[in-house]
This record gives sequence, C-alpha cells and structure tokens, in this order.
Amino acid sequence: MHSREDNSVLCCDTVETHAELLELVNKTMPSDEELSDLADLFKVFGDSTRIRILYVLFEAEVCVCDLAEALHMTQSAISHQLKILKQNRLVKNRREGKSIFYSLADDHVRSIIAQGTEHINE
Repeated sequence: MHSREDNSVLCCDTVETHAELLELVNKTMPSDEELSDLADLFKVFGDSTRIRILYVLFEAEVCVCDLAEALHMTQSAISHQLKILKQNRLVKNRREGKSIFYSLADDHVRSIIAQGTEHINE
C-alpha cells in the first residue's frame, strides 16, 4: 500500500447541510439488513486462509484432500473454512463417489478478489 503524507481528516469550517444531496443519499441507501449482510460478506474475505482457498479454486475444482495438501493444512482446518465460504455462497460442492469437490459458486467471487487486488496495488 502507498503511504500518504497527510492522513488528517478535514472538516467544514461551518455547519451547512445540502438537502438535495441528503435526499439522494436517503433514496439510494440500502436497508440496514442489506448493509449488515454486505458487511458480513466482507468479513469472510478478512481471513487469509479463505483467500488462499479461493485462489486455489480459481484454477480448478478440488477436493478437501487436495486443498489441504496444496495449502499445507489439515483437512479439518480446510473443512472449517469451506463451511464458512459455502454458508456465504462463495463456493459450491458436488459429490463424486466418496469425494466431495469444491468450486467457486460463480464469477462474482473472482471479480471481488480481482477488484480488491487492483485496489491494493494502486
């Protein structure tokens, strides 16, 4: 990340509200429930292990055994993180015999990570 010379927050010299702007904000602001759900989604991305799992899934559909091997973790630890990712509809799974294979739920997941990566590299 780039450092900035001045991180101070500037404030207005006078208290003055702008009714038209506030009206627009009030019309477009999502509901409290939607904002809470969005915050919860971003919390899921706040764990580097889950991000690492997603990067593996960018490349291929894999089973828990392969994920554990690729990330040098236990299957139990991987399963715990996959449960969180699945609950948040970021990954999906399918059974093939005795194995369960995981993949990205959709391309939105890739887009979210790509935009985050672009942001930190600015």
